[in-house]
Amino acid sequence: MKIGFIGLGLMGRAMVDCLQDKGYDLVVLGNRDRTGVDKAVSRGATEAVSAREVAEASDVVMFCMGTSEQVESRVYGDDGVLAGSKPDQVVIDFGTSLPASTLKIGADLEAKGAVYLDAPLGRTPAHAIDGLLNIMCAGDKAAFDRVKPILDVLGENVFYLGKLGNGHTIKLINNYFAMTTAVGMSEAFATADAAGIDRQTLFEVMGAGPLRSGMMEFIRNYAVDGQIDLAFSIENAAKDVGYYRQMAQDLGLNSRMSDCANNALTEAKSTGDGGKMVPEMVDWMSKHLAAS
Repeated sequence: MKIGFIGLGLMGRAMVDCLQDKGYDLVVLGNRDRTGVDKAVSRGATEAVSAREVAEASDVVMFCMGTSEQVESRVYGDDGVLAGSKPDQVVIDFGTSLPASTLKIGADLEAKGAVYLDAPLGRTPAHAIDGLLNIMCAGDKAAFDRVKPILDVLGENVFYLGKLGNGHTIKLINNYFAMTTAVGMSEAFATADAAGIDRQTLFEVMGAGPLRSGMMEFIRNYAVDGQIDLAFSIENAAKDVGYYRQMAQDLGLNSRMSDCANNALTEAKSTGDGGKMVPEMVDWMSKHLAAS
């Protein structure tokens, strides 16, 4: 199957590298940064001038973009994927998007005879290059089965999660919980600093019980060793927690537990620290935790 790939940022270009390594024929469309597009073209990919052209030339279209707004900008309009979509085409969103947007796009593509799958990702671009992503895919089962050989190239763990939107829903729940843990542990270290307690001592006590987790260790590794293992920006974390809160609202729910993470991440972003990585919330907490 010929693959169209839209969104060649750090993750997207790594995924394109992996697909090209396996011999897939690609049509690509980037945005401002041409690094990924130029590399893909140098390895045999064709560059499209619009999302519509990508859809017209491809059996499978893949999105790897940061927000639902960006996805919708490539789906709709005269030059969008929807305008160029065709029966039996499969369109896959690998980003972390709002389920309500996913369902809307899915219905509009279905009206053209195409199928939409949401397939958000876990792990990093380094994993993507080696085909070791975690892929949380949802939507039409027959379409999933058809593209699973491609997903298996990209992912070490490929999950089928049922109806369209389930992938993005689970991803947002996952990221809300992960970022709440990260922000909570960052504050714990800052509080320990204020009380004159050694950070590693705090971690050893907390980590000896059921609190211990990979996310907790990511924050510890920066707080104690200055090592960033979680290359995920505060800005992206704020976006994902915000999307989780919007999703909860769309479900008629009042999310209480996400308030604190949302407030802290949004405030950190407003102070100019959005481009820093989530483990660096330890520094932000140390600077801003004092009562005003």
